[in-house]
Amino acid sequence: MKKTFGLLGEKLGHSFSPLIHGYLGEYDYLLYEVSAGDLDSFMKNNRFDGINITIPYKQQVMPYCATLSHEAQIIGSVNTIIKDDSGALHGHNTDYHGFNVMLEQGGIDPKGKKTLVLGDGGSARTVRAALDGLGAREIVTISRRGENNYGNIERHYDADVIINTTPVGMFPDNGSSPLRLTGFRQLTGVADLIYNPTRTKLLLEAAGLGIPCVNGLAMLVAQAEKASRLFLDVPARPELVNKIHKLILKRTQNIALIGMPGCGKSTVGRLLAQKTGRPFIDIDGQIEAAAGKSIPQIFSEDGEETFRQLETRVLAEEAKKSGTVLATGGGGVTRPENFDLLRQNSLIVYLKRELTELITDGRPLSQNVGIQALANKRLPLYEAWSDFAVQVEAKPEQTAARIEEVIQ
Repeated sequence: MKKTFGLLGEKLGHSFSPLIHGYLGEYDYLLYEVSAGDLDSFMKNNRFDGINITIPYKQQVMPYCATLSHEAQIIGSVNTIIKDDSGALHGHNTDYHGFNVMLEQGGIDPKGKKTLVLGDGGSARTVRAALDGLGAREIVTISRRGENNYGNIERHYDADVIINTTPVGMFPDNGSSPLRLTGFRQLTGVADLIYNPTRTKLLLEAAGLGIPCVNGLAMLVAQAEKASRLFLDVPARPELVNKIHKLILKRTQNIALIGMPGCGKSTVGRLLAQKTGRPFIDIDGQIEAAAGKSIPQIFSEDGEETFRQLETRVLAEEAKKSGTVLATGGGGVTRPENFDLLRQNSLIVYLKRELTELITDGRPLSQNVGIQALANKRLPLYEAWSDFAVQVEAKPEQTAARIEEVIQ
């Protein structure tokens, strides 16, 4: 008989858990959205074989457990419950394991190092317990109102590792960061438990400074894999963790097309979206919709600076989405702030096309400034911003197929 597992929480609208568990085992995995007032009834009249638990019930479910694993006891919270044949519930915490895998994949070793934990919620308890188990020399919790807070962070500029457990910078509030890294003198690693966006502002800053960094997707997948092991009573499957991590990353990342005006970004983007089953977003089209006028009108009536500001605002909104194909404007690379907007969630593809083949109709700068002058300024930026480049083929279908091939 097929067993039933699931995820218990208060709000579960954007959970990746059903997707992950769909790869992990042949069992039903349901979402149990339960209000605080209904929690007692749900736990006492359970019809599941096992569940994962998320915010805000990781501590509230503990009294319903007949036993607690060692990790659940030292952390003081439960994120996985197994029901035995007698109906008794047994609490575990697989986040501990998931965090260790996350640090390992990010190449971050806290042993013998001073580590800052940003936040003091339930996730922070898990992180502190795991860091202690990994031999961190000193673990300092940074909170908004505690003894060590963001107002006196300079006293900890000698930290080696920073772990963010707060929701600051998480979708849909992309672009925020709990702190700046510029004052820290010896960082060897930065980890952020957030996985949407793929790269938070904190991680983008770390990457820009050359500091090893990692997001929380590996932790999410690894803790789910261990929970699935408990559900099914099977041995560890580390190869599945890596496979699922890559599958989810490929599925959720945007594909952002950059390149000269008239190189075919919109045409190729629409075809690529159809081939991959993704929504298509034309940034120039969104700009025109926001302004209520065409791009040539914006340039002639309001000027290029007004257009660029509007372009950045539109990018900030559209690029934080997941799993889309984005066709950007040719001049988006001229504003440095747009780089992080694209990098937060996108694989950036540069469409290369011979200058003599570029279409100039309806493109004010191509007509007024000239293709060669624009190319001299922009081509190095396209190269620097992109993850890879694709030569535009004679038929746009061929170009879209080539991009899909490289991504696969």
